[in-house]
Amino acid sequence: MGNCCSDEAGGRAAVGGTGTASAGHTTTANDAIDYYLKSRGFRGMFFQIELSFSATNLRDRDVLSKSDPMVVVYTKGRDEPPTEVFRTEVVLNSLNPTWITKYSITFQFEVVQTLQFHVYDVDTQFHNVDVKMLKLDEQQFLGEASCVLSEIVTRPNRTLTLDLVHKDSTISSQPRCGQLVVHAEECISSKTTTQMTLRCSDLEHKDLFSRINPFLVISKTVESGMPIPVCKTEVLKNDHSPVWKPVFLNIQQVGSKDSPLVIECYNFNSSGKHDLIGEVRKSLADLEKLCSTGAGQNLFLQTAVGHDHSKALKSQLFVDNFSESIQYTFLDYLKGGCELNFMVAIDFTASNGNPRLPDSLHYIDPSGRPNAYQQAILEVGEVLQFYDSDKRFPAWGFGARPIDGPVSHCFNLSGSTNHCEVEGIQGIMTSYTSALFNVSLAGPTLFGPVISNAAHIAGQSIANGGKKYFVLLIITDGVVTDLQETKDAIVKASDLPLSILIVGVGGADFKEMEILDADKGERLESSTGRVASRDIVQFVPFRSIQSQQISVVQALLAELPTQFLTYMRSRNIQPNI
Repeated sequence: MGNCCSDEAGGRAAVGGTGTASAGHTTTANDAIDYYLKSRGFRGMFFQIELSFSATNLRDRDVLSKSDPMVVVYTKGRDEPPTEVFRTEVVLNSLNPTWITKYSITFQFEVVQTLQFHVYDVDTQFHNVDVKMLKLDEQQFLGEASCVLSEIVTRPNRTLTLDLVHKDSTISSQPRCGQLVVHAEECISSKTTTQMTLRCSDLEHKDLFSRINPFLVISKTVESGMPIPVCKTEVLKNDHSPVWKPVFLNIQQVGSKDSPLVIECYNFNSSGKHDLIGEVRKSLADLEKLCSTGAGQNLFLQTAVGHDHSKALKSQLFVDNFSESIQYTFLDYLKGGCELNFMVAIDFTASNGNPRLPDSLHYIDPSGRPNAYQQAILEVGEVLQFYDSDKRFPAWGFGARPIDGPVSHCFNLSGSTNHCEVEGIQGIMTSYTSALFNVSLAGPTLFGPVISNAAHIAGQSIANGGKKYFVLLIITDGVVTDLQETKDAIVKASDLPLSILIVGVGGADFKEMEILDADKGERLESSTGRVASRDIVQFVPFRSIQSQQISVVQALLAELPTQFLTYMRSRNIQPNI
């Protein structure tokens, strides 16, 4: 949804997260409306990137002149062959070219986006041919390189230098093939964001005896005339004159302040078929005028399908507040040197089964096929590792009894009593396998100690002036036993630069776990009555993700940039750019 957000939780804020709604009503509203919006093109946070290219010390394959180089870009999905997506222009007679044509790509935080770059020397006889028509097997290959898009955008200057190599092993022993320099720029013309408080008066409904549970959907209009949702409000229960929480819209996302918007007011229906109460078509500039004059705008309702006939309703839309501010993006913070630090905690309770038996969730398959724990570590880790410069990750286990010791609910996977960090994702995997044969599985399932440990590290980082945000992955096979203690720890941690990702593996009933994820209801409340300052938990059952053929990474990490920005903005932390 770009840089659009509703309330503090940003563009993916839960519909129905108001204090007046019951938890059951909120859950139903969230699920139904999310499905409804996705069917209409609603998307998560994304960033448009432009890549530019230059090279140094390319190999000279021409006899009477220097090489005439061109870059070809490929994308590569997991277990898929490379797909060509872009070609630069040809730079004549240069071993140190700078290409003008840029490649535009959508950066998705939750996906590992592998790029391959091939550099060719275009033969003189083809200089007048459109580069798209060139046959690559007729050109001289100069070298290739590859990287992940995350490696580029996490560099402070968003510039990555790659050594070019030759795919022909007989030539690879020759002198270097030169270097390719890839630079990324975020395609954003404006960081200006508008904040609006919207309300309606005298909402009408065709059924006079039914309740109105209204919510708004704000859409932009594309060239075809079809509205594309860009923002939503929460559902307000049984309210004929609703006042919604503030919504935020990035001006670039909707085009400009003069671009037409469609503001639709719906009555929530648990079936997902929401009734349109009425709509208003106004630009941001128009809405700003409504705010300054205090005037209302009547809602309209189309009276004949396929025709432009509509009637004005007595219901009106008001803009109580309208303000503009500069909102830095997730990529701005990365450019300013902010890092995401990965941490992992693994469930070693006895309910996982004997690790030496094939039916155990902890079974290490001799064929090398990863179990659910290993798969979750690999998939989440391979995304987050690029945002952590030293790649040293705290790794803990819980619910096991070390040799000749009591049950521990937070022990270092490394086996060290003093150091919780391991080297890289492979270090986590090795320590996990080793721990399986050095502890006895026990119980119960307690999250409080590992969350408190992660929160302590995040708190120390703040005290030391660090520019870090921490991500704790908890992998578990059962429902948490210390639910209230876990809530208390999460509420306390909500004030820290920390997000918690929980993966449920195995066949347990994880419905109670969804309570910890504020997307499914109201924000968590501690035993003392304190409410979490923001949503920091994302929970997903691993089996449901597998059955839907959706990457567990995408389901878990989709909200992370928004949670990161919510923390930074709520504390007025600006990037060093």
